[in-house]
Amino acid sequence: MDFQLLTPALVTQLEAIVGPAYILTAERAEADVYANYGRDHTEDLHFAPDVVLRPGNAEEVSQIVRLCHEHRIPVTPRGAGTGLSGGALPVHHGVLLSTERLNRILEIDERNLQATVEPGVVNEVFQNAVKEVGLFYPPDPASKGSCSLGGNLAHSSGGPKAVKYGTTKDYVLNLQVVLPTGELIWTAANTLKNSTGYNLTQLMIGSEGTLGIITKVVFRLLPYPKHNILMLVPFRQEAQAAEAVSAVFRAGIIPSGMEFMEREAIVWSSDYLKIPLTLPEDIRAHLLIELDGQDLDQLYKEAETVYGVLEGYDIDEILLADTAGQKDDLWRIRRNIGNSVRYNSVYKEEDTVVPRAELPTLLAGVKEIGRRYGFTSVCYGHAGDGNLHVNIIRGNLDDEMWNVGLRQPITEIFELCVKLGGTISGEHGIGLVQKGYIGIALKEANLNLMRGIKHVFDPHGILNPGKIF
Repeated sequence: MDFQLLTPALVTQLEAIVGPAYILTAERAEADVYANYGRDHTEDLHFAPDVVLRPGNAEEVSQIVRLCHEHRIPVTPRGAGTGLSGGALPVHHGVLLSTERLNRILEIDERNLQATVEPGVVNEVFQNAVKEVGLFYPPDPASKGSCSLGGNLAHSSGGPKAVKYGTTKDYVLNLQVVLPTGELIWTAANTLKNSTGYNLTQLMIGSEGTLGIITKVVFRLLPYPKHNILMLVPFRQEAQAAEAVSAVFRAGIIPSGMEFMEREAIVWSSDYLKIPLTLPEDIRAHLLIELDGQDLDQLYKEAETVYGVLEGYDIDEILLADTAGQKDDLWRIRRNIGNSVRYNSVYKEEDTVVPRAELPTLLAGVKEIGRRYGFTSVCYGHAGDGNLHVNIIRGNLDDEMWNVGLRQPITEIFELCVKLGGTISGEHGIGLVQKGYIGIALKEANLNLMRGIKHVFDPHGILNPGKIF
């Protein structure tokens, strides 16, 4: 990629587009503030942009990208910076384009169960806004209190409720997108059905900001479920916790959440949050199971079925959360496992995913690989989806093993995923840190198709360069 330097004259032109209050350079910003735009939640990586721009509308985004296209300046889109694959890191410097000011909920259409929003809206803010009018937006990543909808779209993020309701891609009807040439388009129509040409909407979702910059989104919504039941199930064997997942589905139950947490995960998180949780010494893992719906009596019947399934496993007493506060505490423990791991240790997180019935084999394989290579891991994740987050703990590993030696065991973990019918990322994306492994999951023919699509959209390769492949 033959990029050009960002000259003072171009910086002046960019400043004229967004205004002096919404451009940052290393010389004109506090060091900590500016440095933050060069990192996300991925390990300890930092790439400094040449300039940070914070446009306020789609037209400004279009003008910025058109200028950068003409002058071969790399542009890295950035949402809230909560990514875990390095997808928003400006590895080629240039322009860091933040969508933080594109943060308006433009319309909630109660008649059609739709909403139009900008990409900088925080996930939980959007969820709460539609809940106030009795509607439901299910995708709920663990970082929902801070991650932006644009970032969720970039990676087709999931979360606990994906097991019943699907991921971000399942709720998008239409997108307004600035192409890498600066042209502004809508990808589809605001309809539930659409069989008109190629599906550009779904092509954009999960493309990690490499094909266009999303400036508006039309989401479909659901009626909000009135009731839920939450239970915490302790298992004496990790493998049995993983095996029970498929058994619950085979019994005809589709939970709205089914989360796996091995012992260290739940202990670290409850300690991190200072939420008292006493675990018997022989408990090795937990499933957090949620049922939701409109009819409470029906939910209790489903809970009885789940109890019947779980009786066939070596479990301790099931905790049925009976207050809103107790439910909130249990979900806070689950959602803060990543934060607690980050607090306790340097780590690398791998976002593995397999068909759910293969989860016991994946879990056993991860632990066996760890024993052979001398590392420990803290595992948790969306068991109902077969999506296991593997946190490799640095512990006593030396620099050589940590920086180089782990590539082989990580490769083996990913090869196991693919062998089991899965792939190397369920919701975090490929970004920067996983691009070296993508050949494990995709053949060269697949990658060449993707490269060809990228070239059609972005002939100069300016948009989020250095990511995916």
